[in-house]
Parts: sequence; C-alpha cells; structure tokens
Amino acid sequence: MSERATATERRARRRRETTEEVLEVALAVMAESGAAGLSLGEVARRMGIRPPSLYEYFDSKNAIYDELFARGWRQLSQWMARYDAPLQRSSGIDEARKAATAAVLGFVQWAVEHPTYAQLMFWRPVPGFTPSAAAYRHAVEALDWVDRALRSLADRGFLRIDAGSDEAVGVLITMVTGVISQHLANEPAATFAKSRHCAMVPVLTEMFFNHFSTSEDPDDSHAGGAAATDTTRGSGQGHGGPDRRLRRAAARPG
Repeated sequence: MSERATATERRARRRRETTEEVLEVALAVMAESGAAGLSLGEVARRMGIRPPSLYEYFDSKNAIYDELFARGWRQLSQWMARYDAPLQRSSGIDEARKAATAAVLGFVQWAVEHPTYAQLMFWRPVPGFTPSAAAYRHAVEALDWVDRALRSLADRGFLRIDAGSDEAVGVLITMVTGVISQHLANEPAATFAKSRHCAMVPVLTEMFFNHFSTSEDPDDSHAGGAAATDTTRGSGQGHGGPDRRLRRAAARPG
C-alpha cells in the first residue's frame, strides 16, 4: 500500500471513530436531558472541540437524531436474530408459545435496557424531527421480522391463517410498545427483571395466542395445534381469515 493510500485510510478511520464518538456523546446527553434535550454545544464541550467542528460529521442536529434512530433499530434487529431458530424449530403449540413469549420478552428487554434509543424509536419526542426514508427502512425491517415470525407460526398451524395480517401484526406491536411505554413512563429506574409492566408480557402473549388460536376454544389450542387448522386454511375464510395470496401493505411502527 502506498504512503498516500495509508494516509487516506488513517483519515477515514479517524473520521469513523469521531463519528461514533459524536453519536455516543449525543446519546449520553440525551440520557441525561431527554431526547429533545440534545445540545450540539454540550456535545462539542464534552468532546473538547468547537461546535462548528461537529458539522464536518453531521450537517444538523436532526442528522444525529436520524442516525441514532437507524442505529437503534439496527441494534434491536441484531438482538432479535437470536430468537429466529427457536421460533423456526418449534414443533408443537406449547413449544411455539414458549418461543414466541421469549421473543416478545427479548424485544421488551432490549428496549427497557436502552431507554434513550427507545424514546426516539417508539415515541416522537423531538419536535420537527421525522426519520428519513433511509433511517425508517430499519424500523420497517424490524416490523417485517415480526410479520415473518407470525406467518411462520400460522403456516405451521400454531396460529390462525390471519395471524400474518395487518391486524395481527398491529395488535402485537401495540401490545409490545404499550408495555415499553408504560415501563419508561412509570418505572424507568426499575430493571427489566423488576419491572411490573414487563412481568405482564407472558400473560399478554398468551392472550394474543388465544385470540389468534386455531381453535374456537383457547384451551384446545394447547392440544389441537395443527390438527385444528383444516377449516381455517386454504381459502382463508375460516375465522374471517384473509386470502394469503393478497399481500398486505407494509405497516409502520410507532
């Protein structure tokens, strides 16, 4: 590698490192002052630089918010990837419910353990800030993960065929983000393990499974599983289920 190429690589590396430092310091300021309390002057002071120097890395405060929004959703998606295998290999209704409950708990756990990201991701706390299309794509990808998980459970007969519908995805997302919001609003200092609201997740997940059960009697779903799905698959008319050939429009979280 030439001397010029080496110097270019060093400059690129320093730029990446400084960009990451700006984001980490901004996150720390937001943790203390709230998402809307981000101050570029305070970020610069903590970094030991002049405020105008920040514009070499981000052209506005909203650009920092935008990158943190995308970064939060990327990190959450990476965290949730650990639940793919248990959901995919679940072979019975009880195992499927257990895997789904673990995944919902994992989603909530990440959010309550990263409350500054969660404010930006699940609320709209900053007047005038709207995520860019590029940043919002990461939120949509996370929602698509929920969609695929529900469709997989429905395809194997553990949920009604309409569990992959807009309604089902919306119910689950509303349930999960509601728990997160209640925790952050009412007991933000509590750990995930000690949170009264997080402790409700297994019950709420059970309610979701019972509502979208393949059986008219929720108790039967534990034993009936795939055998109870014969009248709900195919045309999609059982329990009002939509035709699976009709792809839903991508929903949007938060």
